[in-house]
Amino acid sequence: MTLNGTAVTERSTRIDWVDYAKGICIVMVVMMHSVLGVEAAAGQTGFMHAFVMFAKPFRMPDFFLISGLFLAVVIDRDWRTYLDRKVVHFAYFYVLWVTIQFGFKAPGFAAESGWHHVGFMYLESFIEPFGTLWFIYLLPAFFVVTKLSRRVPPLAIWVVAAALEMAHIVTGWTVIDEFCGRFVYFYSGYLFATHVFALSDRARAHPTLALTGVALWALVNGALVVSGFDEWPLVSLALGFAGACAIIVMGTLLARMQWMNFLRYCGEHSIVIYLAFFLPMAVTRTLLLKTGLIADIGTISLIVTIAGVAGAVVIWRLTMALRADFLFERPAAFWIAPKKAGPALQPAE
Repeated sequence: MTLNGTAVTERSTRIDWVDYAKGICIVMVVMMHSVLGVEAAAGQTGFMHAFVMFAKPFRMPDFFLISGLFLAVVIDRDWRTYLDRKVVHFAYFYVLWVTIQFGFKAPGFAAESGWHHVGFMYLESFIEPFGTLWFIYLLPAFFVVTKLSRRVPPLAIWVVAAALEMAHIVTGWTVIDEFCGRFVYFYSGYLFATHVFALSDRARAHPTLALTGVALWALVNGALVVSGFDEWPLVSLALGFAGACAIIVMGTLLARMQWMNFLRYCGEHSIVIYLAFFLPMAVTRTLLLKTGLIADIGTISLIVTIAGVAGAVVIWRLTMALRADFLFERPAAFWIAPKKAGPALQPAE
């Protein structure tokens, strides 16, 4: 398959700007959970709150759009292989890490509601996604729905998906609410992949124009967030796509200049950070708030964010050194189709 001159095969090397964009996304995700967690525990907000609110319209839309970007490469696979790569893969990590998270949080839950309630909460987590793990719970549904609907006119699917996003559906069930709010971005990544790569190519060829566009986007996005218009129907959809495009452009420009390589590293290991950041985040937050070493809530939030990202990488490296790689790599026993040879293209974390 070729996307605007970029050869994309199952054995392709990683694409630099995609890793930069994913790195920006995963850092924003950790930042959101870190900042809101600190502020909820402290009962006050800090300067980092502004960054979280600024990123709200596009933080998850961009992540989902990139997750669908390479789907065209694999969507024609037989169902057994497809389900293995796109459903079983994420199910394995969800079950494993929801169990790990409960292991850390169960004593606190039990102190509040008793151990019987803890057991109920654990079982409920297989219906209602638990905490930070809802993203990998929802991705398999997107992959399956997209493959099942291949005979339906793509434009019809996109229009329905866009209408669902603009409806701002709230049922209280994360699966339904997030599916309605996010599927349009995932499907757009799949449907408009060629255009996404073309945007990246143009940004790389015309960096000054690209920077100007990003600056204008930042002003408009910030103004709409401050005014509260960012959650209006149609506006939310437009800001989601505009922000996703801006992150793609920024990722391309950073890759072009080879700046801030730590973001590329974070993108390459986004699944590692996503799965493990909750522990160093929670530990650092608790220590800083209880000791009172730092008074400023914004500074605490920033430190907790950094600790969440860096701590997740440290946990991953330790598990590799201790040969506990099953925490981040699916063992052969949990494959239902033959494992492919060679490096993967871009895992849809």
